[in-house]
Amino acid sequence: MKEREARKMNVLMVVGLCVIAAVLGQIFQKKGMKEVGEISIKELFSPKILNIVFQKYVFIGITFYVLGSGLWLVALSKGDVSKIYPLLGTGYIFTAILAFLFLGEKLTALRIIGVLLISLGAYFTILS
Repeated sequence: MKEREARKMNVLMVVGLCVIAAVLGQIFQKKGMKEVGEISIKELFSPKILNIVFQKYVFIGITFYVLGSGLWLVALSKGDVSKIYPLLGTGYIFTAILAFLFLGEKLTALRIIGVLLISLGAYFTILS
């Protein structure tokens, strides 16, 4: 039984690191895009995309996403996707908080309620 609990904790830690990497990826990419400015879908298929990708904060964000994807593969190798995927929903909590703190985004009551509901779902998944 202890081995099973240790394995479960290991999977939860890997998913937690994956969530952190994804959240940091979002925050850095948004910070970078605030500096780049608004773009169109058409620009994604133009040479301008290289300037965007190599913008300092966007690049850091992409790097965090690549790290998160690697961690996600580790998590998938250790746990049931139907159980661990909902745990990614916890990222909404951290994204909302960091966006508020570092990007100046507003946290409305409705947004907070939505994040709490998603978090509750993730909690129930952990219990299963």
